[in-house]
Amino acid sequence: MADNPFGFAMPGGQPPDPTDPQQMQQLLAQLQQLLAGPGAAGPVNWELARQVAASHLNSTGDPAVPATEREQVVEALRLADLWLDPTTSLPSGVRTGEAWNRNEWIYHTLEVWQKLCDPVASRMVGAMNDLVPPEAQGSLGPMQTMVKALGGALFGGQLGQALGSLAAEVLSAGDIGLPLGPAGTAALIPANINAYGEGLSIDAEEVRLYVALREAAHQRLFGHVPWLRAHVLGAVEAYAAGIRVDREAVEEAMSQFDPADPESMRQLQVEGIFSPDSTPEQTAALTRLETALALVEGWVCEVVDAAATDRLPAMVRLSEAFRRRRAAGGPAEQTFAALVGLELRPRRLREAATLWRALTEHRGVDGRDSLWDHPDLLPTADDFGDPEGFASRSPELEFPPEEN
Repeated sequence: MADNPFGFAMPGGQPPDPTDPQQMQQLLAQLQQLLAGPGAAGPVNWELARQVAASHLNSTGDPAVPATEREQVVEALRLADLWLDPTTSLPSGVRTGEAWNRNEWIYHTLEVWQKLCDPVASRMVGAMNDLVPPEAQGSLGPMQTMVKALGGALFGGQLGQALGSLAAEVLSAGDIGLPLGPAGTAALIPANINAYGEGLSIDAEEVRLYVALREAAHQRLFGHVPWLRAHVLGAVEAYAAGIRVDREAVEEAMSQFDPADPESMRQLQVEGIFSPDSTPEQTAALTRLETALALVEGWVCEVVDAAATDRLPAMVRLSEAFRRRRAAGGPAEQTFAALVGLELRPRRLREAATLWRALTEHRGVDGRDSLWDHPDLLPTADDFGDPEGFASRSPELEFPPEEN
């Protein structure tokens, strides 16, 4: 590519001639038409992501939530919150209960997705700029702005498809273990719960109540453990910071894009562009992330199963089905992992649930939940291998003496 000052093939495999003003003007005009608009300046064009996600849902279906079903959801969340009272010392975290359709889930969670995905996308956009040889960067002028906008649009389009798929699978605001929705808002997605329940052949009301219990438990945890939101999202960000961008994969994706054909944006695939660096820092970040997700999900499983044991006839089946679902991740979660390099499933969920159960037996509900008082009190990944040993040890945390 010695004759290509951009470092990668442009539309049709032919690079534009930077000395030909007409070619450059034509290219910029085409890209300006495609990339102009709100959200184009950032590492992800989130307006485009939202539009693509909405378009995806329009094609797959996004039924409105009838008023009667909204009432059923609100009542299920209210009842679930009452059932949780004896099983945890954390008070209710639900200030409002809602039933969302799939588009509403995207709308209410998009702000957190921005925080999670922008750092990763910035690395990809930076890699696209790196494809331009240093000697050519100074003379490109507006072309560098175009490359950034193109990267934002490319990532926005791909994320939009992933979020649209994920919106058709998630059952509640906290379903994937992250605090995605507004604080204090417990929300269920009835269309997805109904579809999931049909596959289990379990009474629809039981499934709704079990999902409501999980959602209410997540709200208690993130609502009354003030450091937890930053801890979990920080673990995701730390892991994302160590993700490496595959230059060849970026180059391959870019070579398939034709600014004269906006539909080519939909055909681009950026899966496989990201891979974690095998450094000690990245390994530690991954362990921290997996441990955080497992501890959250394990605690939710423990308190929810305790609340549902004598109330839901199908509790054992529901519990096992949800454990398998969270541990494996659905198709959309797997697509999202391939897209941004982040796996949002708790690999060690069963071990974490066993550890929380041992803590309940040894220390009681109050002693178990007191571990959420400080992040240094929580079990580590090593403690998963010896739940009885950890549960029987002294829970005291020694802080360093204050300096005078």
